[in-house]
Amino acid sequence: MAFFGSPAFALPVLDAIRDHFEVVLVVAQPDKPVGRGLKLTPPPVAARAAELGLPLAQPKKLRNNAEFAAQLRDCGADVAVTCAYGKILPASVLDIPRYGFLNTHTSLLPRLRGAAPIQWALIGGAAVTGTTIMQTDEGMDTGPVLLQEPLPIPADWTAHELADALSAQAARLIVQALSTLDTLTPTPQDESQATHAPMLVKEDGFVRWQDPAQQVVNRYRGVAAWPQTTAFLNGARVKLGGLKLAEGQGQPGELLRIEEGGVVVACGSGAVSIAQVQPETKKAQPAQQWASAAGLGQGTRFDLWSPAS
Repeated sequence: MAFFGSPAFALPVLDAIRDHFEVVLVVAQPDKPVGRGLKLTPPPVAARAAELGLPLAQPKKLRNNAEFAAQLRDCGADVAVTCAYGKILPASVLDIPRYGFLNTHTSLLPRLRGAAPIQWALIGGAAVTGTTIMQTDEGMDTGPVLLQEPLPIPADWTAHELADALSAQAARLIVQALSTLDTLTPTPQDESQATHAPMLVKEDGFVRWQDPAQQVVNRYRGVAAWPQTTAFLNGARVKLGGLKLAEGQGQPGELLRIEEGGVVVACGSGAVSIAQVQPETKKAQPAQQWASAAGLGQGTRFDLWSPAS
């Protein structure tokens, strides 16, 4: 068994596989500079492999990499598993294990193919997502489905809680798939139902005050891990936390009231309550404290932002 993964999300999957099968090679992304000091740091999966004494490879590229292909071939893995590895695998790699590659994907494929299915499920207000175990091909999450299981999304979950739940689900399902591999029937995906979940960019965290309040909260939930929720007041950026629905109507971005639990701001319809605000270069603080210190009052309006601005 070979395992391909990089971030912390993949650790429960690696641990579950190792509890049931022999892992002969772990493949992760190369070390990257992290933090203000730009210290070269291994991704969590690479660090765990080193901790466990597992053979580790961190190739910079997979395509036209004869050295890595030989390493994968020589390790003797009959099957390989990918979980949030972060690179598309070329045919020259996919063809090496006898049973090919299995991928854990955090959506009910063919919906939300791509790099950020957890985040876009929340931004889109989905009530249910899930995990798909699929046979990997050269496309972007286009291979046939081996196993799927839905996961209801509680209304108060952010990307943090959803990622934890999906990681645990993926860990359980990949062990099930590997244990019954000879009996699983690959089912082609219905291309007419495919949707996409592209990698997030910083602008995805900007508040669209013109949207309905529920959409503003859904976006906050989806970008909670990164890039987080950002608004603008007189051109200055502030990060917002603890958004939830509130009573009220007004002009989009208008501060309706300041109360003990936070500040209430109008959206395109309805309003949201904001519990925490972090101005640039400062620490996060209760929204009520921030508004009072800044001399803000009813009628103050956040700047409006749109993708076209």
